[in-house]
Amino acid sequence: MAISRTTTDKVRDRVDIEEVVGDYVPLKKKGQNLWACCPFHNEKSPSFSVSPAKQIYKCFGCGKAGDPIQFVMDIEGIGFNEAIRQLAGKYGIEIEEEKHVTPEEVQAYNERESLYIILNFAKEFFAQNLQSEEGRAIGLSYFKERGFTPEIIEKFDLGYALDGWDHLLKAALKAGHSRELLMKAGLILQKEGDASRFYDRFRGRVTFSIHNLGGKAIGFGARILTQDKKQPKYINSPETEVYHKSDILYGIFQAKKSIREKDNCYLVEGYTDVISLHLAGIENVVASSGTSLTENQIKLIKRFTDNITVLYDGDAAGIRASLRGIDLILEGGLNVKAVVFPEGEDPDSYARKVGASAFSTYLKEKAQDFISFKIGLHAEVAGEDPIKQAELIKQVVQSISKIPDPVIRTVYVRQSAGLLGIDEEIIQAELNKIYLKSQKDQYFKEQRDNPSDFVEDLLPTKEVPTSFSRLIELQEREMLRLLVNYGFEMVSEELHVCQYLLQETEELQFQTPVYAKILEVYKAALMDGILPQPEYFLQHPDIEVKREVIHLITRKYELSTLWESRFQIFTHHEADDLAKTVYDSILHLKKKVIKNMLEEAKAKIKEAEIEKANAEVITERISVYMELKKYQVEIDKQLGIVISF
Repeated sequence: MAISRTTTDKVRDRVDIEEVVGDYVPLKKKGQNLWACCPFHNEKSPSFSVSPAKQIYKCFGCGKAGDPIQFVMDIEGIGFNEAIRQLAGKYGIEIEEEKHVTPEEVQAYNERESLYIILNFAKEFFAQNLQSEEGRAIGLSYFKERGFTPEIIEKFDLGYALDGWDHLLKAALKAGHSRELLMKAGLILQKEGDASRFYDRFRGRVTFSIHNLGGKAIGFGARILTQDKKQPKYINSPETEVYHKSDILYGIFQAKKSIREKDNCYLVEGYTDVISLHLAGIENVVASSGTSLTENQIKLIKRFTDNITVLYDGDAAGIRASLRGIDLILEGGLNVKAVVFPEGEDPDSYARKVGASAFSTYLKEKAQDFISFKIGLHAEVAGEDPIKQAELIKQVVQSISKIPDPVIRTVYVRQSAGLLGIDEEIIQAELNKIYLKSQKDQYFKEQRDNPSDFVEDLLPTKEVPTSFSRLIELQEREMLRLLVNYGFEMVSEELHVCQYLLQETEELQFQTPVYAKILEVYKAALMDGILPQPEYFLQHPDIEVKREVIHLITRKYELSTLWESRFQIFTHHEADDLAKTVYDSILHLKKKVIKNMLEEAKAKIKEAEIEKANAEVITERISVYMELKKYQVEIDKQLGIVISF
């Protein structure tokens, strides 16, 4: 259903860009803006800027830009209506639906939102089951044995699936949900060989709700409590439109704020490990839910911190088998530490065994950087065997090679050399071998993917002519930048900047489609009696217009106010003399247009000469060229440029 314009306006008025973005990435103040590493692409240094004053964000690396609503749409991969609903929930704004909604509009209601609705129904159904006789005797009893409090049960939306074939199916159908939607959400299954028979996926198990970053239930994990060896201990929701297990981490919704505040993320294996750490007062923890760590999960953690501590069960063989995850984390640009629990213990069992205080102390005291951890893990196995020692060195070097930051790599080379008792040069030589092989592999891959004629590669390349259309595009952009940023300012006592700009460029046709569109929006606003400021465009329904305007009003670099306030060093700003700034911009745009026209006129003269046109045609074309040249000379004089024929 459509959300009312009133609700949308309330959300726009209430939301704060710093709070919204801050839920996903740690922001650091620099100048007037806030900065972070972009959550939409991999980068080492921050190029993602948030302007609290303008309520916008922009990445100078990948170009993503928008307002708080657009950010939620981009980061969550959801539509406009769902983003409004999510923000309305965050700020306690009541959602009003548009009246007179047609049956067709109801039927076309976003499928993703429908899946969230049915998954939320299932979550609440499982939670209510804990209050049933069966749920209290089995599900609630299991949670209490593990020390789970009512608060923690509610915090993680824990529940119980009744032991029967179709309890959830019947309840959902009775509530008006469709069997088709239950299938798409992964909540029911179809009986093999009988298209008319359906049954619940989760039966006779305690349930663990899996949430997305916004806190919505997107899937479930379920643990059996009997000793039935024919059944798997855990079953999980299948991949659906809203649940992709390689993209999500269990507990990320409950942990994201603490991860950002602590600047560290603990990584564990299972659901109960996460919950037990919360009971111990440690909330910055997530789980890979028994699957191998993926690149997307690492990127998800990196949104909130660059530091990760992996907690390993006390099983040396299992640890060695899972070390690939550390290399992936290093490759993702995160700093890695590891904690190993005593033999036979895991985070859940050890936390319950020693208590919250001793557990927290253990994590702090036993955390090792990945080099010490990896060397210590393999040293006993290697012993005095030179072959195994050489293999250990290669494994350590392989991990170091994954680190993208050269400074951190150098530190680890020095540390590992000391721990292994060998020269740094040996480790560096091994690193160089890895890099040379990587470069060679990349070269041959490019040759395979982009085959080319060897002889042609040896020929000198042709000079690429200057693109006048590109030059004009840049100057059109500059004129629009001034129009959007200063159009409402006065260039004289009676004239606004926008009036002056539009009068002087009235005969020019913008070539760049998005700039032409913005110009039309600006003129339309003036016709409606509105003198638009940047905020006017940020509410425009056209995403392309909104995004481009953000590019026009944001700058990557700002001059610190300390230059003037503290050091008394005063610099010229373009706003100090708007008349000259705007006038020069108009002249530059006209100069680019004239230059383009001169090239076209010159080409037509040459064409006429080649085709041996009559003298009158050639004379006329030369006359056009000379008139344009005179105009160019006049513009250059105004700009203080000396040119020659």
